[in-house]
Amino acid sequence: MTSPASDHSTDHGADDLTAPLLDPTFYAGDPFSLYARLRAEAPVTRNPTLGFWVASRHAEVTAISRDPDTFCSGKGVMVFEIGSEYPTPPSIMHTDPPDHTRYRALVQPGFRPPFIRGLEDGVRARARTLVDRLEPGVPVDVVSELAVPLPLQVISDLLGVPESEWPRLFRWSEAVIPGATDWPEEERQALSAEMVNYLLAAAADRRLSPGDDIISELAAAEIEGERLSDAELAMFLVQLLVAGNETTRNMMSGGLVGFAETPGEWGALRTRVAGSAPRALAIAVEEMLRWTTPVVSFMRTATRDTILGDQQISGGDPVLMLYASANRDEEVFGSTGERFDAARDPNPHLAFGFGAHFCIGAALARLEGRVVLEELLARFGSVESAGPVMRTASPVIAGVRSAPLVFGAATP
Repeated sequence: MTSPASDHSTDHGADDLTAPLLDPTFYAGDPFSLYARLRAEAPVTRNPTLGFWVASRHAEVTAISRDPDTFCSGKGVMVFEIGSEYPTPPSIMHTDPPDHTRYRALVQPGFRPPFIRGLEDGVRARARTLVDRLEPGVPVDVVSELAVPLPLQVISDLLGVPESEWPRLFRWSEAVIPGATDWPEEERQALSAEMVNYLLAAAADRRLSPGDDIISELAAAEIEGERLSDAELAMFLVQLLVAGNETTRNMMSGGLVGFAETPGEWGALRTRVAGSAPRALAIAVEEMLRWTTPVVSFMRTATRDTILGDQQISGGDPVLMLYASANRDEEVFGSTGERFDAARDPNPHLAFGFGAHFCIGAALARLEGRVVLEELLARFGSVESAGPVMRTASPVIAGVRSAPLVFGAATP
């Protein structure tokens, strides 16, 4: 390892390399060539405009994630939060141990493995209904027809809200994702407030009439003998709603685009599944997660002076973890890291984060991904692109707005 820099200077024309990360339209295009340059030329480098560091390699992103004592979440997890102070954390992602550990323990029962396994029949019934509507040879936008409704229907079941509400949940969820829409800020704020009011009213109702759902569990939960405050309830419920559908939706749509754009992958997976390869579907889902990386990046803040890569990081410096770059790191994924490979194994991706903040809903996302693949593979022998893919201009979520695909009938 080279000697650490003694100040905040960086080489390799870092100004030019980090500047696009501040432009939302950058993320609606193809960001991966820039990520490759960052990994090769300036793997830990500083943006001079806002003063945050960018970590683009798998090793540094993992090191940051596993050390919350040195790299905290409480000062913000997104670049636009630099300098913000919160009287209460806006999400569990903004907390650090021991508070994070305590909060996570409250939500964990709703995502324990036996409970998630028990959801499979319901997830499959919903997936089958949606997949049955797809016609061979007819172009379809898999975002609106499959990837959007399924996770929202599933999260509606978990929250115990009527299935008919999922279109409202969709608008609320979109409103809180930076760059996910071009809606006016006033509309986004109004929708966010409407969401919080709805969820808190539901929690108040469950305290009077508990049900078998996560809202009821959280409404009755206590920390050190006290029930959650409205601010804490809102923190949990908003994150469950948003994280419970946004990432899974984009893993599905982005992963299916990966199959469509990589000739031979769909047929090869069908062959492995037909041959009863026991882990073929699970392996394919992991590649959908890696190749798509639904969460582009999150930020941490250094709590003390430290060294990251070959750079000296000062206490108080924000550091952006580029998951989308780390998941294509040549040092980990080899020369094929840019290619979609549904048989890639092992696959140590960071799509769910790493360490204390590893995604609590990972098992549910994997279940939904596997079930969707099973249902599609049983009906269709091929999948191809049927038009341009439209992506969202969000620095946080690798969103797919539309993805026209055409599925071919399976041969007997």
